[in-house]
Amino acid sequence: MSVVKRFIAGATCPRCGEMDTLRMYRDGEKEFRECVECDFEDAMRLDGEPEPAEELETRVNRTAEPIPEDSQPLLFVPNPGAKRRDH
Repeated sequence: MSVVKRFIAGATCPRCGEMDTLRMYRDGEKEFRECVECDFEDAMRLDGEPEPAEELETRVNRTAEPIPEDSQPLLFVPNPGAKRRDH
């Protein structure tokens, strides 16, 4: 199946500002716009729903790694011979 690309009469490219350089075409799920002057491209879903954003991995949504069975906690003990310098 060949894709039919049609020019949009009177449309101005959002990037370069040239008139009558935008054309559009559709596939099964999306509608595409492209400029023949500056290679601007844009896509929109036909059902009107926003594109599903892929969530970036952060410490909040990352799955925690299991703690090994043979690991032990590290306890910090203040040095009893050190002198305090906050006076």
